[in-house]
Amino acid sequence: MKELLRTNDVTVIAFATALLDAEGIDWFTFDDNMSILEGSIGIMPRRLMVLDRDLFMAEAVMRDGEIELGRD
Repeated sequence: MKELLRTNDVTVIAFATALLDAEGIDWFTFDDNMSILEGSIGIMPRRLMVLDRDLFMAEAVMRDGEIELGRD
């Protein structure tokens, strides 16, 4: 799997996953439960992952949806 998106904003994750679902692209989120360690203050970014073969198309979907990927 490859990292598509990294953000602290759960609404961005929700929007991005809806766009991916609409295109039939499988996804998985990493670090959803990190809030237990951080005390629910939202400092740990969540990562949205896609299959290697879907990365190019998923990046295009994010650009079309005007979503910043937040990667280095």
